[in-house]
Amino acid sequence: MLTFFRWLVRLTVGLILACLAIVLLARYFAIRSVPDYGDSYSVSGITAPVEIVRTTEGVPHVFGQSDADVFFALGLVHAQDRLFQMTVLRRAAQGRLSEIYGVGAFASDDLARRLGLYRNAAASVQAQSPETLTALEAYAAGVNAWIEQVNLGARGRGAPEFFLYPDNIAYWEPADSLAILKLLAASSTVQLRREILRARLSLAAPTRGQEIMATVPEPAMPTYAALFPGARFMPPERNARAPDWAAGIAGYLAPAVGASANSWAASGSRTATGRALLANDPQFALTAPGIWYLARLELQTGGVIGGSIPGIPAILSGRNTKMAWGITPAQIDDQDLFIEEVQPGDINRYRGPDGWTEFATRREVIRIKDADPQTITLRDTINGPAIPAGHLDLASILPEGHIATLSWTGGRNQDRSMTALVALMSAGTRRDAVEALRDVTAPAMIYTLADEDGVAETLAGAIPDRPAGHQTGGRMPVPGWMRDNIWQGITPAPATLTALDPADGMVSATGGRALAAEGRALGHDWSDDHRQTRLDFLISSREVHSRDSFIAAQNDIVSPVARQLLPLVAADLWFTGEPAARGTPERQRQDALALLADWDGAMSEHMPEPLIYAAWMRILQERIIRDELGPLADELTRLYPDFIERVFRNISGAAEWCDIRQSSPVETCAEIARQSLDAAILELTARFGPDVTSWRWGDVHLARHVHPGLGDIRGLSYVVNLMQPTSGADSTVALAGTQGTGWNPWLNVTGATYRGVYDLADPDSSVFVVSTGQSGHPLSRHYDDMAELWRRGEYVVMSLDPQLARAAAAGITQLEPAGE
Repeated sequence: MLTFFRWLVRLTVGLILACLAIVLLARYFAIRSVPDYGDSYSVSGITAPVEIVRTTEGVPHVFGQSDADVFFALGLVHAQDRLFQMTVLRRAAQGRLSEIYGVGAFASDDLARRLGLYRNAAASVQAQSPETLTALEAYAAGVNAWIEQVNLGARGRGAPEFFLYPDNIAYWEPADSLAILKLLAASSTVQLRREILRARLSLAAPTRGQEIMATVPEPAMPTYAALFPGARFMPPERNARAPDWAAGIAGYLAPAVGASANSWAASGSRTATGRALLANDPQFALTAPGIWYLARLELQTGGVIGGSIPGIPAILSGRNTKMAWGITPAQIDDQDLFIEEVQPGDINRYRGPDGWTEFATRREVIRIKDADPQTITLRDTINGPAIPAGHLDLASILPEGHIATLSWTGGRNQDRSMTALVALMSAGTRRDAVEALRDVTAPAMIYTLADEDGVAETLAGAIPDRPAGHQTGGRMPVPGWMRDNIWQGITPAPATLTALDPADGMVSATGGRALAAEGRALGHDWSDDHRQTRLDFLISSREVHSRDSFIAAQNDIVSPVARQLLPLVAADLWFTGEPAARGTPERQRQDALALLADWDGAMSEHMPEPLIYAAWMRILQERIIRDELGPLADELTRLYPDFIERVFRNISGAAEWCDIRQSSPVETCAEIARQSLDAAILELTARFGPDVTSWRWGDVHLARHVHPGLGDIRGLSYVVNLMQPTSGADSTVALAGTQGTGWNPWLNVTGATYRGVYDLADPDSSVFVVSTGQSGHPLSRHYDDMAELWRRGEYVVMSLDPQLARAAAAGITQLEPAGE
């Protein structure tokens, strides 16, 4: 027995030492991939020495003798800090995520292949300007130079994720950068998803279903059942579990997720310094690392500084020495869904405007980790690629014997959008910028511009040319065989949507303002205009602005929707009823209403009022629509404030939504409001206790920056994901969008992943911040060193002065041409 015990002890000690050795070895190899910003490298692909100066936040300032050398260095620093992210973005655009993530990414790959993201990107390479081709080739050479350094120096495969997701990293090509831009375009629009939802609402509630999504009065259109008599409402499966929202961003960007932004500018006549100011905060899914990367490039035309996306050789939002620019996804209606009839007895033919027509078909193979490869058949029609019924709930609206196809402005080759972005960095005036942006096809963006003489705003991007007789105006799927529905092509954005000299010296955009040209609306799915209204109030309420006032506006957390809805919804509840005893449900309701009565609408993480309001509105909307829509109500996870207002104001008889049809009594909106508030209080009491004053918005409104790939692995998720309580909400200027489903519907999953305020009076006073940090390496100190600054609404300063940048350097990387 003693001998057995001794051997047991020895075996235990041995196992502990072996585990410790494995952990230390894993850490050693992981640490090897953290770049040393003070190293020097001999590389092929540059013509002269290049200097990369790193700030204390890890922001690179790139100095070279030619633009090609600068773009080379940008590719190298992107790969140094975000190699795994870049390869995942490329795979997402190629439709090859399944090769590393397994069967769970098959649907994403299938959709990317059918949209033709990479195929159209490759066909667009030669359409770029010579300068842009040079930039793309130099950038690709820089990425590849770092991959070679990783291999030569045994630098831990370049990123620790590659140990868990083994990947033979292919060399970078110019088409890869164009494909990521295509992926960005597909991710920025929500038109496809909204058309499908409109059709489902029309089927579930033919008479009033369209009222839910309408934000402005719209022309009448036929119901979906009238367009397709064979279509039937297909409720979602009763036991179907709502998917985790974050699962849709396995590639950092995913088609149809949508994006938003705030961008505004003031000319010198409206600023304290006499020079223009511009602010921009693009809003995407929160990931770790974030999608944005700060960089400064010293081009032959001068310094350029701001936010870039790894994989794309351009500063997408930023400034040069003479001009600044910001971007806002325009949300024009750039996608149309068509329903095509398949010929009975022949699945290779569809009904076209001239009769039965052959599909253009091809086959592709999707390789899947730990599973057999899957061969998919891609079919194209005159309206665009066929989208299978399994995507985006299409099966719920397709009549038997029909398929869906998609027309999209971004689904074109010969796309020169990258040329526009590269030219924009060298523009000296806002007029030069407007001219450069004429090459944009997708993504359609509202560009806010500022130079020494003033500010401007322009829509850049292609617009569908729909026939005047289009049956739904692009709002809902239509028969693909009718000529009046088929696009006649695409056209550049009209010059009438460019404002070069606004009368009041101010411009602003949030994606919430309807755009029209030649008497026709360019879209129907703008984000509601409440955030736009709030931003306009903030910037118009001051005669003179400063950098600090722009920063304050960018971090504004007052909800205009709460200010609009609470007086309506609670009109019959304020300070009513007899005083109730402490601890009773009636007293809780009175205490909650008393708090809300004195509340200014600030969605502060430290206050109970935002939580009470958010829980109340969520349950209120669900109760109003449940009896009309049934299980479909579970999928309306966002609040539709204009719909709630129409109901409580009884506009066009909308108050009938409050009556529960299955019950004998006729319920009023005031009764539904009270019952919803009581239900919300019961739910919150079960989670946080009976004292309403002790509840906090920040207890549930947590920003979850999830790592695509590692974020769902037990144990590792605590290392790579970031969780922070945040203020704001879906409608605040400081947008903090919520998940809407799951155990915590208020989880903050979207936000301003980049913020910048550009001061043209002083190049060194412009400020910037990203949502996590510069590095994508979880063991780097720059992985999350900006996350707390971002949460608090603080920034870092980046200078355009080369001497100042060198004086404050935390590390300098020297690149030398190989052979010298």
